[in-house]
Amino acid sequence: MDIRQLRYFIAIVEQGSFSRAAAILHVAQPALSLHVRKVEAELGTRLLFRTPKGVVPTEAGAILLRNARTIIDHLKITEEEVRGYQNDPVGVVRLGLPGTISEILSVPLIMAARSRYPGIELRIAEAMSGFVLEWLRESRIDLAVIYRDVSDSGLASIELLEEELVFFAPAQGLEGRSETGFTGLLPAPEARPQLVDIANVPLILPSKAHGLRLLIDRHAATAGVDLDVSIEVDSYANIKRLVCSGLGCSILPLNAISQEVSAGMFESWRIGDVRLRRSAYLAFPEARPMTNAVAAIRDLAVAVLRDLARKESWAGARVLMGETG
Repeated sequence: MDIRQLRYFIAIVEQGSFSRAAAILHVAQPALSLHVRKVEAELGTRLLFRTPKGVVPTEAGAILLRNARTIIDHLKITEEEVRGYQNDPVGVVRLGLPGTISEILSVPLIMAARSRYPGIELRIAEAMSGFVLEWLRESRIDLAVIYRDVSDSGLASIELLEEELVFFAPAQGLEGRSETGFTGLLPAPEARPQLVDIANVPLILPSKAHGLRLLIDRHAATAGVDLDVSIEVDSYANIKRLVCSGLGCSILPLNAISQEVSAGMFESWRIGDVRLRRSAYLAFPEARPMTNAVAAIRDLAVAVLRDLARKESWAGARVLMGETG
């Protein structure tokens, strides 16, 4: 095997198709097929098989893919060291973000990266935290900012900040009711309901597969409260639309509803008897070498996130990391 064959194999698996990989690599498809057959013959095992959805690696192919990515990463490190541009990092950096973090971080981070590191091409991919973490495990991305600590072998994470979750209701009241149920109980904006106070209020929350829902359910179970979850939907935008329509209330990060609260669409309250906060973590491969470009974006992402929280551009966020040299 050689480096070219490893690059070809990675492209085929990532594209899930010989034809798409051939188009990206600018290599004839028969030549790609020949390279794969040669590697399979050399290793004495089948590496790929076709499914109705495309080409996928066998168990042996998955082993080769993982190690091929590590070899290519080591090669990038070597090239950087030889060329000696540590002070001017160059290369592609792939960052994975949940949609809610991407809404806050992507634009300021891209602008900061283009200004400070013009030689770096920053690519941002969005998905739920669980999918982003899988991308990181599979080496499809270099860095991730996610809502969960990582203790996997080969991965490490740094807790960056925590954000506050709040209970909120439509300003006009719930459908079929003259009031939200809290107008009389909480006349002062600073008043805080208890979890038991909202137990009988219809809630619109993400499904149990969502990390935010797991956090809320865990606090409710600890408090001995059964919440009335009437609608489940894994989209903050749709949750807010449903709440705005008067179909229920919800519990979301303060930043997710801050604009609607300021516009008078929602009324919000901090919950008084539990500490409803969740943390954001920077995750990265510990067992894989980090290029200068990846290290630069890692440090820049930390700085931008910290700055967003301190300037209250990320409403309800509190910085957890101290200053670094």
